[in-house]
Amino acid sequence: MAGYSRDQFGHGWIDTDHNGCDTRNDILRRDLSGVVAKAGTHGCVVAGGVLNDHYTGTTITFHRGETTSTAVEIDHLVALADAWRTGAQDMSTAQREQLANDPIELLAVSGPANESKGDQDASQWLPSNNAFDCTYVADQITIKATYGLWITSAEHDAMASTLRDCGGVAPRPRTTTVAPPPPPATTHGPPPDTPQAPPTHSTDNGDGSTDDGGGASVVHPGAFCSPEGAVGITDRGTPMRCTSKNGDQPRWRSAG
Repeated sequence: MAGYSRDQFGHGWIDTDHNGCDTRNDILRRDLSGVVAKAGTHGCVVAGGVLNDHYTGTTITFHRGETTSTAVEIDHLVALADAWRTGAQDMSTAQREQLANDPIELLAVSGPANESKGDQDASQWLPSNNAFDCTYVADQITIKATYGLWITSAEHDAMASTLRDCGGVAPRPRTTTVAPPPPPATTHGPPPDTPQAPPTHSTDNGDGSTDDGGGASVVHPGAFCSPEGAVGITDRGTPMRCTSKNGDQPRWRSAG
């Protein structure tokens, strides 16, 4: 691809939130359960844990090692090459580095599933775990709206079709907050399973679509919406955000 290289988005993982840990370990600590930290790293370097993988619907035990670390990789939900094709080439280097290390753009996933995705967009690849498709598409819309990246015609059609299969609304986007590093673990037993969060429930926006409090819908520009800050796309693929101006009732407006 003309002009694209991974180095255009910075040289590897950095410590963007200044918590003393690089982004890769922040995401592993966020997304794995039963995390065990490597001794002598102040709780930063993740040595082991269990991943409930969204892409495959399987459970993967992670052990850091030369031949084992690739079982779990950190995926850029909007592939960086796709981001480059759809607007990131016009960003500054600092903006691209921010995108590549932003927790909303990152997810710990099965290494083989991540490799199969490569640089494909939603029109070319969706997770084999169909139960995650709606959240996957909603997250991509959020990222593209946040960073001003556009959506291709084929990508729009695939996203709109996925959202229709969800009843017109995607689940609430994932929690992306990265917690401070914990103290190093003192035991090395098998990491416990993490209980599943209860399902969320959708509500009527009153604009011909539904929203569960943060999901992305196929929406109508100018229609009243809630909650403020929700994201969606029009039937033409334009990213939209639920915003208010001058204290008026929130409406769907362009996210650009």
